[in-house]
Amino acid sequence: MVDLDQPTLTTSVPGKEGVNAPRALISVYDKTGVTAFATALTAMGWQILSTGGTARLLRENGLDVTDVTDVTGHPEVFDGRVKTLHPAIHAAILARGDNPEDMATLDELGYPRIDLVAVNLYPFEEVAAQDPPVSEADLIEMIDIGGPTLVRASAKSHADVLIVTDPGDYGDLLETIQEANGDPSAVDITMRQRLALTAYQRTAAYDVALANTLANRLESLEEEAEEILPEKLLVSGGQRNPLRYGENPHQPAAFYPGNTPGEAPSGLAEAQQHGGKALSFNNYLDLDAALRFCRSCTGAEWSQWPHCCVIIKHTNACGVALSTNQVSAWDDALASDPESAFGCVIAFNSVVTKETAERIGAHFVECIIAPGYEDGAIEILSEKKNRRLLTLGEMRPLDMQTQFRQIDGGWLAQTEGAPIIDWSTVECVTKVEVDSAQVDLARFGVAVCAQVKSNCVIFIQPTSNGFATVCIGPGQTSRVEAVRIAARRAGEDRAKGAMMVSDAFFPFRDGIDTSHEIGITAVVQPGGSIRDSEVIEAADEHGMAMLFTGTRLFRH
Repeated sequence: MVDLDQPTLTTSVPGKEGVNAPRALISVYDKTGVTAFATALTAMGWQILSTGGTARLLRENGLDVTDVTDVTGHPEVFDGRVKTLHPAIHAAILARGDNPEDMATLDELGYPRIDLVAVNLYPFEEVAAQDPPVSEADLIEMIDIGGPTLVRASAKSHADVLIVTDPGDYGDLLETIQEANGDPSAVDITMRQRLALTAYQRTAAYDVALANTLANRLESLEEEAEEILPEKLLVSGGQRNPLRYGENPHQPAAFYPGNTPGEAPSGLAEAQQHGGKALSFNNYLDLDAALRFCRSCTGAEWSQWPHCCVIIKHTNACGVALSTNQVSAWDDALASDPESAFGCVIAFNSVVTKETAERIGAHFVECIIAPGYEDGAIEILSEKKNRRLLTLGEMRPLDMQTQFRQIDGGWLAQTEGAPIIDWSTVECVTKVEVDSAQVDLARFGVAVCAQVKSNCVIFIQPTSNGFATVCIGPGQTSRVEAVRIAARRAGEDRAKGAMMVSDAFFPFRDGIDTSHEIGITAVVQPGGSIRDSEVIEAADEHGMAMLFTGTRLFRH
């Protein structure tokens, strides 16, 4: 690769010297590497056109630069709002090299061809992400007009014009030009198409950022901005991070961060990994599920039980526990289903202590994610080879936000988050009442149940330090079958006296009868079935308490 700081290149392009020398238009906001790039082109005999601050920087570094205003015969106006929007520039870019009429017209106009355009855009995304927010007027000023126009024009004419929008591409492009003896026409179509695609991807992401930001910032659109779901779905992602494979080895896969340029990464894109193999596709899915469960039990309402531990296998929770003590949270979560927890992913919402690390010991764990690790904890956990340890600086509560899911032919959108239930209005519908401790237990159960695949039930119990799942019956086509699965996993002893939480109503009394047989003493469900009276009657017959929350918790 060419060393941008020490170019050793041809000093002129054979047959294209003097006024016929190749021309590069360089006008960049991000000036990383631009001086070395222009220096290398100049050393090969190219002419440099530039504007404003870029031209000033290049001259300060000893380069001979032609101002765009000298080419257009028109000064920059409106504080630089109009610089390159002129036929002398765009005709020299858009004329088709294989069209004799275009080239004759260009010659008649006296506009020499522009062979290369190096442009990057005003940092709209960075400015839009500032906190506190900038004013609407300042934000509008960061909307680039000339830049995207140059980028699109050059990318459209990529067969004749080289377009570079990423400073990271300067080195490869210069090496290619050097191999072509400085002649831009000798650069192959593969390089041209790759650079054009990068350019279009940049302007596409820029436009998405503009549209999404302004939809929420322009005062005249305030009423529309209050809508939870966007009028149109506009999505752009970060740079592709290839993964070894997808869910199975025959499936190519990648991770794309969701933050735009200038935005801080969030969620798993923000996490820092300490050792172990690179994350796999399935690791990402399991970690995402672990974070959802853990964040559901994080925040002010759970401050009495500050330690949450979640154990995930194949995106299903094996166990979830809240406790005043982190070691107890791990022990209680593991006890929920120790067999399934082999090769698991774990999430903690508090800094992992050395004591917890020692308790986890040699247990087969794929990944652990937490806000941090005490001194020495990472060393203890890393004794087991290939464990992936991740730090996520802040474990924020799971607030409502819009989520999208792709389906065949389109996209679905909805709000998702921890369930919002007014527990003062939750109704006890049975003769047996519940006390405040059982309501706290029910709150925990509902938070966990909301993140389990439907149809589901979970069994939960109070512990000496908080609450824990006894077992989880996830994702069944029949609710009574979910009860049976949970019962088998819990075993006779651990289910006795437990509370059962269901994500939706019981359509028949069989789920209540089955749960009673294994020792369940209280049930939490939304209610709303046409057979609610039969279900309540079954609970009363068995001396069980039952709460109706009025909130369904399906998760498909």
